[in-house]
Amino acid sequence: MMRTLLLVFIAAFGLAACDVTSPPLGPDGKPLQQVYRISDRDTAKIQFRMLDSVNALRQASGAPALTLNAELNAAAATHSRDMSVQNRPWHFGSDGSSPLDRAARAGYAGRLLGENISETYETELETLAAWMEQPDTRNVVLDRNAVDLGFAWFQEPNGKIWWTMVTGNGIAAEALILAAVEEETTAEDDLTETDQ
Repeated sequence: MMRTLLLVFIAAFGLAACDVTSPPLGPDGKPLQQVYRISDRDTAKIQFRMLDSVNALRQASGAPALTLNAELNAAAATHSRDMSVQNRPWHFGSDGSSPLDRAARAGYAGRLLGENISETYETELETLAAWMEQPDTRNVVLDRNAVDLGFAWFQEPNGKIWWTMVTGNGIAAEALILAAVEEETTAEDDLTETDQ
């Protein structure tokens, strides 16, 4: 009898553990979306996950890989926070600044090529997927002239995220810097030769 009671108890306990709790439903009958919370310590992980995902898409289209750029990250972060302050997703800052202005202010010496923005509760990868569905935002992601990527966000207390992605081509700036260094080295060599 004790053994039977024990087996019934174990079976009941096991079945209770199998009870599936369904997520809360909204007025439309669909499950309510869980809020995607981002902590400060997630920054590098999210930026590199986005970089890897963008580069996988670029590789599939034959475009060269991008590298994260600190100045473009700063420009993107500034704009994400500013869009939240303005409470609207658009490409102009509350001070009238354009994406070009913000990149220059952040110290980016290259040429800014494009900017994608989003106001959402979605993850960075869901946002990238949405950008890939629209020709204009997909073109920013896949621009073959781009070599640099800036990616940042601002999350409000309610969970809303303002994403900003910017791409640029810093090759021209790098070439100018290398040319200046080479010119300086040549001038120093000329001085050394005249001193002898």
